[in-house]
Amino acid sequence: MLDSYPTDPNLLKNILEPLLEDFQYWFGRSQSLLESEKISFLGQAGQADLLARVVRAREEVNTAKMLLNVTDGQAGVDMAVLMPWHKLLTECWQVAMRFRQERSSDTAPEAG
Repeated sequence: MLDSYPTDPNLLKNILEPLLEDFQYWFGRSQSLLESEKISFLGQAGQADLLARVVRAREEVNTAKMLLNVTDGQAGVDMAVLMPWHKLLTECWQVAMRFRQERSSDTAPEAG
């Protein structure tokens, strides 16, 4: 019978730590965008809601990273926690792309 636990004690830390760092980075960038720009297509309430969700997720990621460090890589993060973070990041990326596209089309010189 196969052992369901990894034999390398650093495997979890080696995989999870960079993932959490990526979440921290992208949530930080998203927070900066949402705090510094007016994103008209979201509306004020939509932008405030997205910012609040990003701030909350960023705090959750920081907590998970602290637990990983305190337990020397022995604490994991359940997929039920990771998936909402991933979904939120996807939403943030879509907002950022649309924002950049709309801003670049506003500043593009008119043909003719």
